[in-house]
Amino acid sequence: MPDETLTQRPIAPNPAEAEAQLKADAATEASESKDFAPMPKPPEGYDPREEIMDRVVAAIKTCYDPEIPVDIWELGLIYRVDMDGQRNVEIDMTLTSPMCPVAGELPEQVRQAVLGVEDVNEVKIELVWEPPWHQGMMSEEARLQLDMF
Repeated sequence: MPDETLTQRPIAPNPAEAEAQLKADAATEASESKDFAPMPKPPEGYDPREEIMDRVVAAIKTCYDPEIPVDIWELGLIYRVDMDGQRNVEIDMTLTSPMCPVAGELPEQVRQAVLGVEDVNEVKIELVWEPPWHQGMMSEEARLQLDMF
């Protein structure tokens, strides 16, 4: 039989002493527990909003105009994305046409996608028509996807 050492705590004579012993044991374990290294300090000049903005753009890229198989970021429908110090996001966007059948749905889809980004508090979408959207606003990636060279 292997040599095993068992440790048993003494039984406290009353509930108050037992509770005090449990608190003391927990404090000792907490002070002795060094399982995790301290978090490294971020590099000088680091702004966490840059990382959040990358995630905001990734969320926007999940939104598509249902008539065009390219995300709205690559289509050039997003004109401005700003975030303030409280991590509230403002987006100016347009549609391919004022008569676009998803005019009422697409801005809300974008808002919901960006609200789903961790650390974003509020999202305000402004639908704008100036400058009017044109095919020249599409990224090269979008043109390649649509065979528009």
